Amino acid sequence: MTAATEPHPARARPEATLAKAARENFPVAPFFLPRAWRADLMAVYGYARLVDDIGDGDLDPAGGDAAVLLGEGPCDLAGGPEADGPRRPAADPVADRRPDGERRREPVAHPDPSGRVTRPVAGAAEPAVPAVDRLALLDAAERDLHRVFAPGGEPRHPLLRALRPLVRRQGLTPEPFLALIEAGRRDQRVTRYRSWEDLLGYCELSANPVGRLVLAVTGTTSAERVRRSDAVCTGLQVVEHLQDVAEDLTRGRIYLPADAMARHGVREEDLRRPEGSPSVRALVREEALRAHALLDEGGPLVRGVTGRLRLLLAGFVGGGRAALGAIAAAGYDVLPEPPRPSRTALLRAVAVTLRREG
Repeated sequence: MTAATEPHPARARPEATLAKAARENFPVAPFFLPRAWRADLMAVYGYARLVDDIGDGDLDPAGGDAAVLLGEGPCDLAGGPEADGPRRPAADPVADRRPDGERRREPVAHPDPSGRVTRPVAGAAEPAVPAVDRLALLDAAERDLHRVFAPGGEPRHPLLRALRPLVRRQGLTPEPFLALIEAGRRDQRVTRYRSWEDLLGYCELSANPVGRLVLAVTGTTSAERVRRSDAVCTGLQVVEHLQDVAEDLTRGRIYLPADAMARHGVREEDLRRPEGSPSVRALVREEALRAHALLDEGGPLVRGVTGRLRLLLAGFVGGGRAALGAIAAAGYDVLPEPPRPSRTALLRAVAVTLRREG
């Protein structure tokens, strides 16, 4: 086979990553927003989804996206080592603090409700990508992120190149983007959470940075809006955890606090059953009420803005409330399949949110 007829190496497929926006509980970049906002929001979503897919083991280590990040695939813009930027320490000193400024204790041990230290669940499906490969890919994503911020840096992956106009136009800093990578790293070493507070610490890394970036994209950042946004984003993350209890268990992870499981007498084996027991349903209901409270706490964020931005934020809050409605309609049994709201239920929840926060 001649060089002219050799198959072209695998390339990154950003369109496949961006297409996942349609599966979210909330509208990511709806049609009614200004074109520039839509482009920026999709750039943020593309990056966040790419990092999340790496952390979940959903990115094929032999595929084009991984090859581009690792410098083994074609890249139409060079990005050599000189653009890598400095490495961060493993912990994020900003995102890993509680709202009162105190250092948050990382839940490095993984006890089950009986207090025993647990490892990934026996009999669970093997992760699509070994943890060591996921960490290497997260490191590669961080190096490419530093190219976004480095003068003259040329990111290798197209989803990271898409961030550059937004970063430079809005003067964004690396911290919220780095926090998402640290959340992916935490998923590789922490598979259980002792308490609600520990879970909130994870959400500070995995969810809250996205809301802060949305505020930055729309030019509406303020201390009060950040506080409300954090509540909404954490609430949405908890909702997703509730919908995905069974799926997360196949990855060896449980995002239901261990102390709440113990309080309801729920064991890990109960989460592997095809249907939820009354105790499991009671546990899910308790966590759903916590998510409701967070969305209610963040709801005034909708009231504080006007126009199309108000519709967008109502979509976030209403989307979370619609998902919680679907969980309640399933009798809080999330084990057979993830409860999802219909489009009609979503639109109704958005309308109610607009009236409620009017």
